Amino acid sequence: MPNSNSKFHLSHRGAREAGRQELVSRSLQSAQHCLEDQDFGTAYAHYLLVLHLAPELKTSVKETFQFTLFKWAEELDSLARVQDLFNCYEQALELYPNDEVICNSMGEHLFRMGFRDEAAGYFHKAVKLNPDFADAKENFYRVANWLVERWHFIMLNDSKRNLTYLNAIEKAVHSGCTSVLDIGTGTGILSMFAKKAGASSVYACELSKTMYELARDVVAANSMEREIKLLHLKSLDLEIPKHIPERVSLVVTETVDAGLFGEGIVESLIHAWEHLLLQPKPKNQDVSAGDYGRVIPASATVFGMAVECKEIRRHHRVEAQEVAGVCLSNAVQFFSPTYACAGSEETIEPYTTEKLSRVPGGYIPLTEPCQVMTVDFNDLQKLKSLAARKPWKLSLPVTEGGILDAVVVWFVLQLDEEHALSTSPSEETCWEQAVYPVQGQLDYCVKTGDTVVMEVCCQDCYLKIQKISSVSPECGMDFGDRADLLSLGNEAELCSALAGLQTSSKQEGSRQVCVLESAEIALLNDVPYHECFKAAMGKVLLSLNPRKDLQSMDVDGLGSEMNFQESQNKSSLDETPDPLYVLDVSEGFSILPIIAGKLGPVRAYSSVEKEQHQAALNVIAEANHFPKETLEFWLSHLEDESVVLQRPKSDKLWSIIILDVIETSGLIQQEVMEKAAISRCLLHSGGKIFPQYVLVYGMLVESESLLLESAVQGSEPTLGFNVAPFINQFKVPVRVYLDLSTLPCLPLSEPAELLRLDLMNPLLNSSSREVKVRVCKSGRVTAVPFWYHIHLDEEQSLNTSDESSHWKQAAVVLDEPIPVEVGDELVLDVQHHKSNISIAVKR
Repeated sequence: MPNSNSKFHLSHRGAREAGRQELVSRSLQSAQHCLEDQDFGTAYAHYLLVLHLAPELKTSVKETFQFTLFKWAEELDSLARVQDLFNCYEQALELYPNDEVICNSMGEHLFRMGFRDEAAGYFHKAVKLNPDFADAKENFYRVANWLVERWHFIMLNDSKRNLTYLNAIEKAVHSGCTSVLDIGTGTGILSMFAKKAGASSVYACELSKTMYELARDVVAANSMEREIKLLHLKSLDLEIPKHIPERVSLVVTETVDAGLFGEGIVESLIHAWEHLLLQPKPKNQDVSAGDYGRVIPASATVFGMAVECKEIRRHHRVEAQEVAGVCLSNAVQFFSPTYACAGSEETIEPYTTEKLSRVPGGYIPLTEPCQVMTVDFNDLQKLKSLAARKPWKLSLPVTEGGILDAVVVWFVLQLDEEHALSTSPSEETCWEQAVYPVQGQLDYCVKTGDTVVMEVCCQDCYLKIQKISSVSPECGMDFGDRADLLSLGNEAELCSALAGLQTSSKQEGSRQVCVLESAEIALLNDVPYHECFKAAMGKVLLSLNPRKDLQSMDVDGLGSEMNFQESQNKSSLDETPDPLYVLDVSEGFSILPIIAGKLGPVRAYSSVEKEQHQAALNVIAEANHFPKETLEFWLSHLEDESVVLQRPKSDKLWSIIILDVIETSGLIQQEVMEKAAISRCLLHSGGKIFPQYVLVYGMLVESESLLLESAVQGSEPTLGFNVAPFINQFKVPVRVYLDLSTLPCLPLSEPAELLRLDLMNPLLNSSSREVKVRVCKSGRVTAVPFWYHIHLDEEQSLNTSDESSHWKQAAVVLDEPIPVEVGDELVLDVQHHKSNISIAVKR
């Protein structure tokens, strides 16, 4: 009987195995048929069944399974079936837990849906699994800039700032404040200062998931995980005794931005005093500090001054009345978002930030620094009254004549009676200053004896300085009378005119109001850019339609430009020529289609999306006597806006396609070469892509600043605490938005051509290149800044490092500096992958 049973079980197992193999085989065949029919959902289900029944096939079907997963995920994404999409990826990662391609793809979907913390985890895992996986590295670098802002590195490298906080915390703890709450802990360094000083209980809260996990690792690495309680919460959500057993005697925080209040310090401290802190120490009483609550920083004093600064001006005011023959002055009134926020119901940051000591072209103080306000963080009633306080007026006497471009603000943070930190532009500090650009004035010139007047308030967690204007002594103005200020009819009236603006297009009188990003305003002010495009487009259009009405164009900017409307009138008896089609798919606000339209019988298409921008372009076109059909908005012609590059009409091709190749940040636009490949197929004979090619230039430099801004330099700046290895996981090799003209650096070589990106002739492209560079000065190579020569054709080119350029520059920062001597030769291994340029330096 045992033998009989054994044979039966063997036979049964054999039949079951044969059945399994048969099912696997049939499922594989079905999956292939489904793929051929592009039924990716059913194909995916078949592959799941195959991999569960036959795990031994994981390697052989891996690539096909990935392809099926990604195609099915695209469909689910387009159908907004978000949960089904993520379920598919979770199933796939159960089967292939260490597959970097699936991890990276999951991260891409999460990032697009706004889950940046979660996306970072998958990108980071993909890079760890395969450090050479270029897609994952590029994605991780992109998301790292969102999750761990670059100022973390600069602040942690600021030894003076760290030591000042340490000394103030030690003093407070030694005086009896032994229970501590760190609000917005970041890396946890202030909490560790408190524990080192001898605090018995230390709590720390952090809202960002990435920073909370980072702080957890840092605290553990410094053997304080049992002594510091980390909470992944906003301080406003902390409750006693749910999260903290009892009220604390000391709150430490550095939740301040360049404008002091922008990170919500007032709101969080009001909540802390009401719910988390012991009552404040009575004034003029000698009692134990441990029985009462206090805050570090104790107070702050805000200062401001008016300045002249060309760099601020060109990013916030359109100065040119005419750009490449296109009249702007009487058509549209442009403003940057900082001005529009004065009348907006949205909470918009009312200032920009600049490190004035490094602003290109420098700045000129027009007034003496003036105290704007003080705030006592240890007085609950004063904190409460701050937000409720009505706007107050401030006047600054002009001490130096010039152009009123901005009011600049900084502060002194008084940690206690003895220790303070200043963010003044005259100090060596990690801080930038808050900049309130002046806009909407009829005259920006001021002279000695004039007065700059403004309105100050604390609203929506921001320090707002608005309605800035200048008054001369001849006006006889009484600053104590608000009605007189309003009667001047200057920016105060313009502010109210913008009150209902937001993002819809409005007419202010006969002028169209248009709010642009500061980079878009800088582009409008970039005269060489527009003149260069005008000349290059004129040559192409002339070569394609050499009629008399085109031959009289001002192609080189030397002759007299012919009004297109007059040209049409003169040739009304002639046969109307077929228009030439021009497509501008550059990002943001662009007047290039209007410039093209002034060059002859052209049908120019703009790809601007915002209704307000379209309205502004229409007003400009009308002011320049355009026939209505000359300018059209391309996206309104598309059934699928995701497929921007297609024929203008079924039987027509483009004469010119303008692509955005370089981001304002100094990086190459994503997928630009793929867009160029499609564009080449949409050009008729003789048509051109602009730019036709781009040359990348770079040089060797020594720059301590770039090192400090890119990574924490060991444990010395963090006073012996082990922070660097953890936060440096989020460092990125490329620094963007640089101004090489003011970057503190020592050039160690001459500029060298690194790479060519040819949009018209792909055979001239190479994704990698080795370049030999000779050292002309001894030092340490710490970085390779790079910029671009953008060639519209062989004669017309733009240099993105020029003073007038609206583009910034970028730099690859080396992991380890390389000592060099004069005459040494280094090899730069330059790689271009999608929008990412990587440069490895070898001897």
